[in-house]
Amino acid sequence: MFSFAYKYLLLLLLLVPLIVALYLWSRVARKKKLRRFGIHAEAAGLMADASRYKPSLKLSIALLALTMLILGAARPWGGLKDEKSTKEGIEVIIAVDASNSMLASVSGSDDGVSRMRQGKLILEKLINRLDNDRVGLIVFAGNAYTLIPVTGDFVSAKMFLNSIDPTQISNQGTNIGAAIELATRSFTNDKNIGKALIVITDAEELDDESGVMKAAHDCSKQGIQLDVIGVGSPVPSKIPLGNGQFLIDPTTGSPVATVLNEDLAAKIAGEGKGIYVNASNNDALNELSKQLDTVKKTALETSFSALHDELFPIFLWIAFALIIINIVIIEKKNSWLAKITFFKKEEKK
Repeated sequence: MFSFAYKYLLLLLLLVPLIVALYLWSRVARKKKLRRFGIHAEAAGLMADASRYKPSLKLSIALLALTMLILGAARPWGGLKDEKSTKEGIEVIIAVDASNSMLASVSGSDDGVSRMRQGKLILEKLINRLDNDRVGLIVFAGNAYTLIPVTGDFVSAKMFLNSIDPTQISNQGTNIGAAIELATRSFTNDKNIGKALIVITDAEELDDESGVMKAAHDCSKQGIQLDVIGVGSPVPSKIPLGNGQFLIDPTTGSPVATVLNEDLAAKIAGEGKGIYVNASNNDALNELSKQLDTVKKTALETSFSALHDELFPIFLWIAFALIIINIVIIEKKNSWLAKITFFKKEEKK
């Protein structure tokens, strides 16, 4: 594979055909002027040692050198190959609540930061701390879906995390049990690898509380630590739908009010042998990191593709060699070539 760090510099290659066009135009214009004054043949005779071909050769070499310089300046990379690294770490799957209630404010005010936004911020910071680990991402509302399987590609994990939008999910609800069950099946089968599941939710309007507790219990029995991050506050918040509109309860005709159910969130974490933290707590991330440190770390082999060679020195050395060659070549005819006659005119008898 071959790529460039500064692709926009390749636009400078347009100078090469432009210079060629200007050179050809100047040659044609020069010949026309000489013919106009009728001195073309005489001038050619006066410059017997001048080569007809070397000026074009020197220009070609100079343009090739310019091309090499531009390619070198664009910083070419090459040599794509698969590499493997082994690090001590664990597998972490993050399950994100994408129900409509996650659009509500964390503070209770209509213009406050949304629960989803706060959750994404704390998770992004957490992913930045998982340098030697693997991470997977699940999103859930009425059902649970895998956004990204367990991987060491943190860039993709953060990209998919930021793409989560409750307004794009039609099947609404808060099916934490489905998320826990899906996550339990999504870890690798290696029992020696430490595993942790992090659920971020407001734990409101749970579809099946007993089913969630059973899923959390089964999760811990398989050696998976289950931690819960709560987002929101006990202050009732309305759910914005955009353009100043709020989610309306069809039975009452009033805006739906949503609160963080901390008791239930903490109960789920306890059943999963993990901890509960509130995202609004300044020490939430540190507490969660310390809890993850208790999970047994094992050697994890990671495969990835890497561009392992900087190729610009090759192009620069070629350009340097061409410049030297261009300096050495003089526009006069070579004396030893002048003595060679490839085509002889037949003498008239």
